[in-house]
This record gives sequence, C-alpha cells and structure tokens, in this order.
Amino acid sequence: MNEIKSIAFVGLGAMGAPMAENLVKRQFRVTGFDMRESAREALVSAGGHAAESAATAARDADALVMMVVNAAQARSVLFEADALAALAPGASVLLMATCPPGEVEAIATEVTKTGRHFVDAPVSGGISGARGATLTIMVGAPQESFALAKPVLDAMGDKVFHVGQKPGQGATVKTVNQLLCGVHIAVAAEALSLAEKAGIDGRILFEIMGGSAASSWMLRDRGPRMLLDDAPVASAVDIFVKDLGIVLDAGRAARAALPLAAAAHQMFLASSGLGHGARDDSQVVRAYRALNAKPANDP
Repeated sequence: MNEIKSIAFVGLGAMGAPMAENLVKRQFRVTGFDMRESAREALVSAGGHAAESAATAARDADALVMMVVNAAQARSVLFEADALAALAPGASVLLMATCPPGEVEAIATEVTKTGRHFVDAPVSGGISGARGATLTIMVGAPQESFALAKPVLDAMGDKVFHVGQKPGQGATVKTVNQLLCGVHIAVAAEALSLAEKAGIDGRILFEIMGGSAASSWMLRDRGPRMLLDDAPVASAVDIFVKDLGIVLDAGRAARAALPLAAAAHQMFLASSGLGHGARDDSQVVRAYRALNAKPANDP
C-alpha cells in the first residue's frame, strides 16, 4: 500500500482553501484547482501549487480531495473533467462534500471499477474547524482505503471517525448531523421569535437559555448572531436549504418520517426566498420575523 504524498485538491472555497493549506503545512505536495483564479493564487502563496484544470491538478497524483458543492459537481470533476483518469493507478479519491448517501455509493462504484480507492469523508465544523484543522470527519470506506487516507484526514481534522466499511455510510452520518443542526438552528430562531413578540430582550433570553437545560451548541453559537443586522457568515442559509433537502431525500429513501426536518427546511427555504440565502444560517430568524410581523391594522 503506497503512502500518499501528492494531492490534487479541487474546490478552494471558504472551507476548501484552509483545508488545502493545512495539507501544505503537513508537507504534502498540494496542487489545487478552483474556477476562481484568486483562490488558486492564494494556495500558491501558502506554499501549494495551482493548476488550470481539475485534470491537470490530478495528473499522476496519489490522491484527489474534492471539497465541492454537491454530488453533481463531484461527478463533473471526476468524469467530465477527466480528473479520475488523470490520477496515478491505485490513487485515492476523497469526497468530503455533503452529498446524498445513494449518490455517494454510485460514484464510489464507478471510481473503484478503475482500481482506485474511494473514501466517503464528509466533514463538520465549519470555516473555523477548517482553519484550525479541527474538523470532525465521518468516513465510510473499506479498512484498507481508510488506513491509506488516514494521514491526509488527520491533517484536516482532529476527530476522524471510521463509521463503516461502505461508501455512503459517512454521508449518512453527515446527513443525520445536518438534520440535528438545521432543526436546532430553526428552533432557536422560533424561540427568539416568540420572546421578541412578547417584548423580551433576545440577549437576556440567550444568556438564560444558554445556561439552562434548553441549551444546545447551536443555540449558544447561532443565537447571538440572530441579534446582529449583518452577522458574519459561518455557513449560509442556502447550505441548509440544500442539506435539509438531502435529509428529506434520505428519509424518503428509507421510508422514515422526518416531520421536524421538513418544518425546518421550510423555514430556511422561506428565508432564502426572502432574499437571505447568502446570509449566515442564523438568519433563518428573518423568516420567523416576516411570518410574525405585526399586521398593518394592529393598534
């Protein structure tokens, strides 16, 4: 089993860029590709290398890491842009984006047919986790593939869990994670909306709730940002429109009823429809405020 030394990294966005830089810091040779020239230049400034296409980045690399938006982009990189064919024989493909489990399984089947390893490795921890190399990484892959990719994963996260032997199992755990996160954010916004309607200061509310049995990590983290007019973006509203959509698709496939996830999805969708899709996901609260606005004929 060959050691991974050279890595092609596709997707140098808000999370992908610091993840790639952490690989550079661990002495991997990293060649990155992103549609934005500025992102490629930033990687070069951090000590990495840049390529003009995904296939060029992947040429003879030991591994391909994809931090793309969705499964459709992953397929485009691998099969339409020919990155898979450009990799070294026996190379590893690490899909780290949040994708539907079924689509991950299908992609894995096509990758492994070429004699290459496939590692289903979605992440949680947001931009701060990507920067600090403290991501939680949920891996679905055969033991041999996991062991080969482990040093790469350890360079990007400090909580690496091998959740199963099959690709798609990591995606399933991430799907459950996003169900919980989305519902927690939405219910925190709902609680704030009720308190505001009653004239209670949101800062006091979150100070009380943050230290009570009603607390959650999302309430403590996102709650205070709900009170800001221009909250810094840790993860966008539209990310949860996508991810809770994946949750509901997984529920349909498993014939599992997910009523709370469905309600939360509607609130994120409403916030996006109001024009707030690119705002921080805490701004799902804007949908509640619009829903609960005082009617014009109120005294």
